[in-house]
Amino acid sequence: MADQIAIWVEAARPKTLWAAVSPVLLGIAIAAGEGWFHAPSALLALTGALLIQVATNFHNDVADFEKGADRDDRRGPRRLVSEGLISARTMRRATILTFGMAILSGVYLMIRGGTPIVIIGFASILFGLAYTGGRYSLAYLGIADIFVFSFFGPIAVAGTVFVQGLLWPEFVWIAGAAPGMLCVNILLVNNIRDRGEDAVSGKQTLIVRAGRQFGLGLYLINILVASAVPVLLWLGAEAPPGVLLSLLAVPMGLRTWRHIRSIPESESAKLNPQLGATARILLLHSVLFGLGWALWPVFVG
Repeated sequence: MADQIAIWVEAARPKTLWAAVSPVLLGIAIAAGEGWFHAPSALLALTGALLIQVATNFHNDVADFEKGADRDDRRGPRRLVSEGLISARTMRRATILTFGMAILSGVYLMIRGGTPIVIIGFASILFGLAYTGGRYSLAYLGIADIFVFSFFGPIAVAGTVFVQGLLWPEFVWIAGAAPGMLCVNILLVNNIRDRGEDAVSGKQTLIVRAGRQFGLGLYLINILVASAVPVLLWLGAEAPPGVLLSLLAVPMGLRTWRHIRSIPESESAKLNPQLGATARILLLHSVLFGLGWALWPVFVG
């Protein structure tokens, strides 16, 4: 029993779940700082985001297997269907079940938020299915990065704010750009590592199309621009000075970028720990950004 639980936890890919959690935490913090916090909506938004991410990970596992992308020379973490530890049929059922649970968790939010939240919720599920599923999947076309930025960035943050305060001023969409860019970095590390095998499998990711050096440069740009977002919001008087706490994440980001750059393509399996490090940068930046926004009113009275 314990072994089966461990296998399903592995299939959920826990290290990637920070991509779902971080923008929602930022949205909750912004709402709290602006006086819009609504506990039931915040909890359900977090639950729904996690369930959609887990379901997407399940679907990716079986979809990549069926497309032949999980080769014997795979350098990334193992995939459970290709390893024979979970059958394709069982993984598909788990995907449907988890997406169904996400829909159930969002019923209250859809009633509270109306049409905008219905659209965001179902678009998020469609994105999760289209990421690797179907003939024209986003990952195989090399455009997944755009959708990762959108759904794990501005849409996630603005949607989380909206279900609490029933409004989404322009500054929350701008704030969402920061976690969106840092989420793209997680995808970049994954695709830099897998560039060779993806090219052989016909998976035309952005890195396969544009090259490793482009990916390394984009990783750095994303760190710098994400760090600039809270500064710009503060300078524009749309965020309190506390958001500058997020700058404490910059050294960790630059250190990780240098480490990734130093690993030769022939040893790309060594990039696996950097997936977790990149996810931690996202989490740290989002938490500091959010805490600075939420707690500033407490310190100024």
